[in-house]
Amino acid sequence: MPTYSGMWTLSQVSQAVKNLNWTGVPPSVVEYLIVAGGGGGGYSTGGGGGAGGLLQGYAGITLGSSYFVTVGGGGAGSSSTFGANGQNSVFDSTTSGAFTGRIVATGGGGGGSGQSSLTDGVAGGSGGGGGGNASSAKVGGSGVSGQGNAGGASNATKYAGGGGGGAGAVGLTVFDVSGGYAGNGGAGVASAISGTVTAYAGGGGGGSNGLGGTGGVGGGGRGGNSGQTAVAGTTNTGGGGGGPDYNATAASGGSGIVILRYPGSIQYFTGGTVAYAAGYVVHTFTSSGTLAPTTPTNFLAANVVVFFSSNTWTAPAGATQVEYLVVAGGGGGGNGNGGGGGAGGFKTATGLSVTAGTTYTVTVGAGGTGSSAASSVAGVSGGNSVFSSITSTGGGGGGTGYGAGAWNNGLSGGSGGGGGANSGTAGTASPASQGNAGAAGGPGTSPFYGSGGGGSGGAGVVGTAGNGGNGGLATASSITGSSLYYAGGGGGGSGASAGAGTSGGLGGGTATALQKGGAANGSINTTAPSSATANTGGGGAGGGYIGGANAGEGSNGGSGIVVLKWS
Repeated sequence: MPTYSGMWTLSQVSQAVKNLNWTGVPPSVVEYLIVAGGGGGGYSTGGGGGAGGLLQGYAGITLGSSYFVTVGGGGAGSSSTFGANGQNSVFDSTTSGAFTGRIVATGGGGGGSGQSSLTDGVAGGSGGGGGGNASSAKVGGSGVSGQGNAGGASNATKYAGGGGGGAGAVGLTVFDVSGGYAGNGGAGVASAISGTVTAYAGGGGGGSNGLGGTGGVGGGGRGGNSGQTAVAGTTNTGGGGGGPDYNATAASGGSGIVILRYPGSIQYFTGGTVAYAAGYVVHTFTSSGTLAPTTPTNFLAANVVVFFSSNTWTAPAGATQVEYLVVAGGGGGGNGNGGGGGAGGFKTATGLSVTAGTTYTVTVGAGGTGSSAASSVAGVSGGNSVFSSITSTGGGGGGTGYGAGAWNNGLSGGSGGGGGANSGTAGTASPASQGNAGAAGGPGTSPFYGSGGGGSGGAGVVGTAGNGGNGGLATASSITGSSLYYAGGGGGGSGASAGAGTSGGLGGGTATALQKGGAANGSINTTAPSSATANTGGGGAGGGYIGGANAGEGSNGGSGIVVLKWS
C-alpha cells in the first residue's frame, strides 16, 4: 500500500482500511468491557457472593489525553457474618485508583450469613444469595439494573444458602430436597472483546450441609458442603465467591477486569497488556493503571494483509511470493453430552508464487453451526478457506449424545469432531496434515460425556464419567507480527439425569484464554455454551444434559482467517 498525502480518494481509504494500514483518523472512541470485583460468600451455609457489575459499550476519548483505569478487587469471604462486597471497576477514574469516575461498574454484593447470624444477601452489581438455616428464609440482595441480577433466596427448612446473582441471570433459590441443595450461582455474560470468547461475572454457589451450589459460568466459585471446601471466584472475571458448609468460612470473590479496544492495527496508547487481535488493538487491564498516549506504532508490517471475510487481493508492484496462513472455519459442537467441534484446517508456509498486478480471490470459511437442543443431528462442519492453490478444509462437526444412531459420531474435516455419548466414533483429520482427529465419545451410561474435537496442534481427548473431554491444542503463528493462537478443538459436554455433570472439556486443551485458538469450552448439564471466537477456526462446544429431552445445545465454531505477507 503506497503512502498518500494531502487529499485522499474514497478508493484509497477503502483499500487502506482493508489492508489495515489506514492511519488517517486516530480513534475517537474505545469499546469497553468493565467488570467489577465479585462479592465474597456468607458464613456457615451462607449465600454465594454476587458477581461484579458488568458494563459494555463505547466511550469517547481525545487523542493526547490520559485516562485512569481502576480494577476492583474481590470481596472477602466471611468467617462470622455476611460476605464483603467487591470493589468497583472504573474507566476514566476521577483520580488514580479511585472507585468513582465516568463509567463505573459496581462491586458484587456479599452472600448472606447462615446459622445464628442469619442475614439476607447484600445488594451490589449482582446481589449475594440469602443465608440459610432451617428456621427462617432470607432473600437475595438486589442487583444494579443494566449491570447484574439479584441473588437467590434460602428457605426455612434447609441448611443451604441461595446462589449469588450473575451478570446474565439471577442466582437460584435453594432446592428443597432431602439434605438441601444450595442455589446455583447465576450465569455470567460472554464477550469476545479480548479476541477470545470469555465468560465473566458469574455468581457464586450457595453453601450447604447437603449439596453446595455450582458457580455460575463466568468465574463464579462453587459452594461448599460437608465434603468440599467453598471455591473462590476466578481472578479477573468478577465471579462471586462460594458459600461454605456449616460453621465454615466462605470463599472470596474474584477480582475484576477492564478491557478496551479500538479498530485497526495501529497502537495509539500504552496501558495494560497490549495486543493485536481480530482487527483491533486491545488493552487488557488486570490491575489498575493508565491509558496514556504514545507514538503511533503499527502492529502489522506494511506488507501484511489480513482477511476476516471473503474478498479479493491484488498483488502489489514488486510482489513475487507470499508467506500465508489459511485457516478454515471450525466445526459446530454436538448437543446433549455432545462432542466438541473439530478445528478448521490450518495451513501455513512461505514461498508461494504470486504475480504482481494479478487479482486473487480470497475465501474465508464460516464456522459450522452447533446442533440445536434435543435434536438427533451432529454439529455442522465448518467452511473451507481458500487462497490461490491453497485450500484449508473446514473442521468436522461434533457428534451428538442425544439418542443412539449415526449422529453420535464426530464428522471428519480439517480436524475431526469429537464423538458424542452413546459411543460416538471420532472424526478423522481429512485430508491429512491440516489438523488432528477428535476423540471417541463415552458410553451410554450415566454420568455421560462427549469428547474433545481435534485441534491443529493435537488430537482431541477422551472424557471421563461426568467430565467432557478436552479439545485438541491450538497452534501459534506470528505472521501478523504478534504471536496468536488459531484452530483449537472444541471441548466435549457432560451431564446426567440428576444434573451431575462435573466439568465440560477445555476448548483448545487449556484454561489459558489466549492459547485456546478460539475454541469453546464444553457445557455442563444444560448451561448454554459460548460459541468459538470468530476468525480463529476454533471448534464449537459440546452441549450438556440433565435427563429426558433436556439435551443442551452445541455451540457454533469460529470462522476462519487468511493472512498474507508478501515480498
